[in-house]
Amino acid sequence: MHEARKKTILENGLVVVTEAMPHVRTAAMGIWIGAGPRYEEDDIAGVSHFIEHVLFKGTESRTALDIAKAIDAIGGQMNAFTDKELTCFYVRVLSKHLPIAVEILADMLLHATFDREAIETERQVILEEIKMYEDSPDEMVQDLFVQAIWDGHPLGRPVLGNEASVSRLQREDLMAYVARQYHPANTVVSVAGEVDHEEVVALLRKHLGPWQEKPLSPIQDPPRHSPGVTFRSKETEQVHLCLGTRGIPQAHRDRFVAAILDNILGGGMSSRLFQEIRERRGLVYTISSYLAAYREGGLVVIYAGMSPETGPEVVRLTLEEIERLKREGVSAEELERAKDSLKGSLMLSLESTTNRMTSLARSEIYFGRQFTLDEILEGIDAVTAAEVQRLAQELFRPDHMALAAVGPFNEDKDLRGRIRREVEAYIAAQARS
Repeated sequence: MHEARKKTILENGLVVVTEAMPHVRTAAMGIWIGAGPRYEEDDIAGVSHFIEHVLFKGTESRTALDIAKAIDAIGGQMNAFTDKELTCFYVRVLSKHLPIAVEILADMLLHATFDREAIETERQVILEEIKMYEDSPDEMVQDLFVQAIWDGHPLGRPVLGNEASVSRLQREDLMAYVARQYHPANTVVSVAGEVDHEEVVALLRKHLGPWQEKPLSPIQDPPRHSPGVTFRSKETEQVHLCLGTRGIPQAHRDRFVAAILDNILGGGMSSRLFQEIRERRGLVYTISSYLAAYREGGLVVIYAGMSPETGPEVVRLTLEEIERLKREGVSAEELERAKDSLKGSLMLSLESTTNRMTSLARSEIYFGRQFTLDEILEGIDAVTAAEVQRLAQELFRPDHMALAAVGPFNEDKDLRGRIRREVEAYIAAQARS
């Protein structure tokens, strides 16, 4: 491990990773727990996100206001988020205030009261959050796509759950899930900033050492991909669509190749999709691609928003760009530009304690080790044009691809059919070739 990065596993199985950044005067800490839709069942969908909210609502010794005042008093920033397979509680403070932050977060994790009145309040907050999400078609279509392509698999479920599941969750459901998922062997604590590793370990041993170890939850089967076209009608001015295919898991050997592929296809303003469909033709305001990668699976996703009348043409042009990439590969100039872009983004991100804290945790969770900057840069530089073309051919197969769209399909009765026909024509052309 890099000399500034250190790792200790406490007696109860809690993993602690730190990175010293002597040039700053702050520290960022995250407590990363293996909890998210990946580990939920249908009847408790959204429970991970619900718990994330409730843990801020009071402990045996602090009210929610006490927690907020304690963090505000030291000028700190504390929050949390839930993704498909992780829940993270994080804080950023002046380094000298880290002991206070550790004690508060440990209190929330180990001594939350799960007050019934607070649970009802947060239930309403989350239901409003779901409604707000439903009013954002550009976000809704992302979930619709994942649900469609990972049909029936836990990774396909929305992080927020749904109105029915959130409405029926009870205090007992939340506490049972915490008992199952919230334990030290399922947790990584990462800290970056002006910190001393041994002092951080001593703090965590003091406050989280009593946390009892439990057996790890079994990992479920990897997701299978369901190709097809899915529509949801909504009164919108634009059609919002996601077109994508299976990707690769976080720790896959082709992860740098995938990052280059994504960057060239739709990763920025110089990408093929942005230049061809937005800049040259003016058919969209935004079009981009991104990678989603988890323990056992991943996705490559293209998002675009456009006027309904241009929807079928955008689908056709997007599929043509994918095929051109598969058929012709990438130029030396494109490859070098993508490499420089990725390396530049990486170097800029290293200036942030929060980004470094996040990188520490994700490296430990998905790889069980830390990578030096030189290793990452060498991995990017080692990618060849042939590898990018090969991965594009492997991933963008019609039997692995899906499309989801949200738009005013009830107003334009033929719009669904025209979009569907573009996809079917592409599949037929691929079958002939």
